[in-house]
Amino acid sequence: MKKGINFVLILIIIIFASSVFQVSELQKAVVLRFGKPVGEEINTSGLKFKIPFIDNVVYFDKRLLDYDAEPKDLITKDKKNIVIDNYARWRIIDPLLFLQTVQDEKGAQARLDDIIYSEIRERLGQYTFLDIIAFKRDEIMDIVTRESWEKTKKLGIEIVDVRIKRAELPKQNEENVYRRMEAERHQQAKKYRAEGQEKALEITSQAEKERTVILAEAYEKSESIKGEGDAKALKIYADAYNRDPEFYKFTRTLSAYDSILSGSGKTKIIMSTESEVWKILNEKE
Repeated sequence: MKKGINFVLILIIIIFASSVFQVSELQKAVVLRFGKPVGEEINTSGLKFKIPFIDNVVYFDKRLLDYDAEPKDLITKDKKNIVIDNYARWRIIDPLLFLQTVQDEKGAQARLDDIIYSEIRERLGQYTFLDIIAFKRDEIMDIVTRESWEKTKKLGIEIVDVRIKRAELPKQNEENVYRRMEAERHQQAKKYRAEGQEKALEITSQAEKERTVILAEAYEKSESIKGEGDAKALKIYADAYNRDPEFYKFTRTLSAYDSILSGSGKTKIIMSTESEVWKILNEKE
């Protein structure tokens, strides 16, 4: 009798345990009966009940999930090969539809890989390499996100964001690109040096021209001033001669003496006894 009671109690416990399941705050759940969904999805957390041994519970994550694609080669609008490494954030918005279409996250990742890659390939093919690398990346990825979500709605999936982690040239093309860039930089530097030398010659030529003009003008002005000085000196001499010829003759003679005698003390001078210089030198007080 006691064994029978114990058996019944154990059976009740097993049945109760099999009829109860718990849903956490981070999960949604769907109850399956013979492999088919029963009722609506379960969005609230706590203890829930099902028919034991018949119903089965499938859990789905409420949180944002990651999709990380393998790097793939694409061709841009300007016919350049480019390696794109992208990722996406997504969530399950309709567990029943999700279960019916892709079943689980592994199946969802496979479908996302097809949908997102197809959309990225189509969009990036409409833009140049520089647009993708620098100028319009955010704009492009916003379009990819929107178009991808339109295609995943029928899977019970919401695409929250698609972004490019890395975009670069294939390894086999990098060396050629670097060499071409280096050659272009050398050519540009050569051009700048030639322009600089041409400008330097132009500046030097202009400076020489201005120097020649300045020196010529200075020489002309100095000669003009010198001529004016000589003219004034001659006028002064003429005026002095007209006023007192003897005094003028005397001053001119003194000037001649100064020029003759201002040389070295070893200079020998030979003069006639009839010269004015001899007469003055021998003149007694």
